[in-house]
Amino acid sequence: MPLLREKSGRWSSEKIAAFALAILPSLWLAGLVALDQLGARPVTEVIHFSGRWTARLILLALLITPARRILNWGKLINTRRTLGVAAACYAVFHFTLYIADQKFDLAKVASEIVLRFYLTIGFTALLGLIALGVTSTDAAVRRLGAKWGTLHKAVYVIGVLAVVHFALQKKLDIYEPTLMAGLLAWLLTYRALYKWRREVGLAGLTALALFATIFTMLFEALWYGALTGISPARVIALNFMVTVDIRPAWWVLAVSFTVIAAYLAAQRLWPREPTHVKLHPAQ
Repeated sequence: MPLLREKSGRWSSEKIAAFALAILPSLWLAGLVALDQLGARPVTEVIHFSGRWTARLILLALLITPARRILNWGKLINTRRTLGVAAACYAVFHFTLYIADQKFDLAKVASEIVLRFYLTIGFTALLGLIALGVTSTDAAVRRLGAKWGTLHKAVYVIGVLAVVHFALQKKLDIYEPTLMAGLLAWLLTYRALYKWRREVGLAGLTALALFATIFTMLFEALWYGALTGISPARVIALNFMVTVDIRPAWWVLAVSFTVIAAYLAAQRLWPREPTHVKLHPAQ
């Protein structure tokens, strides 16, 4: 299977792992269907399931570039295409089920997309994922040339649209969307830091951990404030009450510190060769 092999023809353990990760949710869903564990509204449950995994796979695809730099694991880049195409497939499945749930009334589906903002941005994200999916082949990369990289940077916007769509659909039950928003903020800010500094070391990762944690708190507080009128300060205060469930911001902080630990371990186990820069005498 070319899908699971490197360009040299050898089996790619990274591609195999990404493929397994991509199909595991489908196998789990098939098991739930077979065991009749989807409740009274199985189609609705599957729509929500496929939507969650679309967003999760987008985040995983965005994680690959930071992970390969932090872990000094170049071949990890081989997983990105598989995860991105899988996200597009789950999104198409998600939308197809929505059409089925509307009894294939395409006029109603179109009007809902136009009139409901969360469906508008969800549909926009779907079109973007389809565009990225169909241009993910080697032939498309060769044909598009430099334009390919520009086109595929749209995944950053798609990620934002997917998380906002998820949050709007969940309304006030935004625990997972808030967590996703914090992780997405980490992933996008990492890219901005790398573009600025060309390297994100221990200090940068520490600053990033604090930024993503604060961003997650503010996202949750402002979301609840906008929808309910509750003071954002009261929502932020929940993060510091030990009797309350662990808030998404602390999970974001925990993930960020795990990344820092992985970075330090990688520096010790797989150190990069030092880059020697020849300075001009005037410098």
